[in-house]
Amino acid sequence: MSGFDNFQGSGNFDGSQNTQVVVVQEQQTVCHTEQIEIIQQKLVVLQEIAKRIITEQICEVETQTIVLEQFSSGLTVFQKDISRTTTKQVGYDKNVAGLISNLTNSDGSLSTSDLGFNGTSVGSSTVVPTGSNWNETQGPEAVQKALSAAQAAANATSAS
Repeated sequence: MSGFDNFQGSGNFDGSQNTQVVVVQEQQTVCHTEQIEIIQQKLVVLQEIAKRIITEQICEVETQTIVLEQFSSGLTVFQKDISRTTTKQVGYDKNVAGLISNLTNSDGSLSTSDLGFNGTSVGSSTVVPTGSNWNETQGPEAVQKALSAAQAAANATSAS
């Protein structure tokens, strides 16, 4: 696992040990409901960009495998945050998210520039949008039911 330590290495592979610092913004971020299809489109674009980065910028299949697992396990940690089974608040790092336009060059090719952060700094500028329907009484059971249904759908799809 040499070379992965500055980016959530073997002792913090999924980023779950990162310190979270919630920033208070002048204008509060509030979640709002959008059509699911629009959300799915945006997330699939991110998924395909991740595939592109992994296949175009990593030639060793072993490293591709490790990086993909690291990416996937980071999302699994976020799922645990959403389920409120961690001590972290549900949010995102505004500084890191703000770098999205730096992923590609003006000609559409993938950028090779250093974005200027490492894995352990992710979470140091966390924004927590308000307005979710979470409540301590029904939330845990509702989230578990939703997760189980989604996992069953994924398992049924991947089994065919």
